[in-house]
Amino acid sequence: MHSLSVSLPSSLHSAEQVRALDAQMIAAGTPGFELMQRAAHAAWRALRRRWPEAGEITVLAGRGNNAGDGYLVAALAQRAGWRVRVLAVGDPAALVGDAALACAEARATGVDVLPWSECAPMAGVVVDALLGTGLSGAVREPYAQAIRLLNQSGLPVLSVDIPSGLHADNGAQLGVAVRADLTVTFIALKLGLFTGVGPELRGELQFDDLQGDAQLLAAAPGVAQRLDPANLPRLAARSPVAHKGQFGHLLVIGGDLGMGGAALLSADSALRAGAGLVSLATRAEHVTAALVRRPEIMSAGVASANQLLALVERADVCVVGPGLGQAAWGRSLLSGVSGIKQPQVWDADALNLLAAGQVAAPRQGVLTPHPGEAARLLGIDTAALQADRPAAARALAQRFGLVVVLKGAGSLVAAPDGRLALCDRGHPAMAGAGLGDVLAGLIGALLAQGMAPFEAACLAVWLHARAGEVLAAQGRGLAAGDLPCTIRQLLEELCPCVK
Repeated sequence: MHSLSVSLPSSLHSAEQVRALDAQMIAAGTPGFELMQRAAHAAWRALRRRWPEAGEITVLAGRGNNAGDGYLVAALAQRAGWRVRVLAVGDPAALVGDAALACAEARATGVDVLPWSECAPMAGVVVDALLGTGLSGAVREPYAQAIRLLNQSGLPVLSVDIPSGLHADNGAQLGVAVRADLTVTFIALKLGLFTGVGPELRGELQFDDLQGDAQLLAAAPGVAQRLDPANLPRLAARSPVAHKGQFGHLLVIGGDLGMGGAALLSADSALRAGAGLVSLATRAEHVTAALVRRPEIMSAGVASANQLLALVERADVCVVGPGLGQAAWGRSLLSGVSGIKQPQVWDADALNLLAAGQVAAPRQGVLTPHPGEAARLLGIDTAALQADRPAAARALAQRFGLVVVLKGAGSLVAAPDGRLALCDRGHPAMAGAGLGDVLAGLIGALLAQGMAPFEAACLAVWLHARAGEVLAAQGRGLAAGDLPCTIRQLLEELCPCVK
């Protein structure tokens, strides 16, 4: 898992928004070249902390302001007595403005600026100052070849602001992209560093605001919020005279033959997350196992939508889909609940049946698709969806008028009103069966306790991912059933049950 530096801001911005902030800082009296110098100093400090004994750097420079940062890093390393070379992939003669001044300063300190070629030697720590945040199309030659050779070199890499070839807004790889060990990003966090392949390519992430005006930066609207304990929604503490009827009755619907465990995982998660009452509507064949596993859950066998309706009438929230299947039984149950007034969480085969046009979306609640399910809901292929996850999450929320959790690395929570939140917690050990069922039950439990759909989804996604991190300290083999008790502990730390 790539690490993050501490105290990252919660706001995530587009490249255009960061350029606007840069322009505002210059307009407020900080010269552009001074900002470039601050960026270079921040990158150089980070490089020395990470590789204090390296003694040598190679800067790969393009021809924009990103290159200017690289030339100034080279000058700082030269003054510190390190061995330094700049390999100019972009013609230095084409540099203008602050970038040209930076190149001149590097040369004045004695830095060798050499034209890049496939045979040019790279050594030490490589500073990627090729392409900045303005890139939106496929990386062209000779930059593409330089990036490929860099990735094959095995040398440690520091990317300045963003790994070259990574889309700053959606985290897509634009043909080819630098795989960095450390990225130092400036002014504001770019959304693309946290979504798509951004977390894989950026390595360790460090942030520097370049001494920007705190009020200016705080007031700048982002395109998304990074979920963090400082901004997470909270459940209220409970009254000393609280009773179970005040915290919602949640009904989990699912568990066709051979898939009973999914619905039970979801119900167990809801119970551990504090729902006042939890019921399970499943195949009659699974009731005995459910009672043995968790007698606190009121388990009922249902064979049709008609049998389900009596249970639905008593519920405040429904979680539909875990282990539901797409056969006649699952289709019947789903059609029976699709039009009810209660909030619902739809997961798994409920989403697949929705995508197939078998049923209408619920009136209110949360959809929790993984990328494959989300692609089917949008009628596109999974690769296209993964290339722009923020746009896909927003499109789904707009299409169905519901809060959407687009699961996966960097899970996204989108609301129909345009709000977007991103969770940068989690662990690769969470790549296993059943974890989505646990998340669906958790969201349902928070809804049952009175949280609004967007807030419930945000808190649930963070708790789920953080619990996975805690348990993944033991390595592979994380079982979904391990999560609910850890989620319970984290929820108590964040939102104590009593004041």
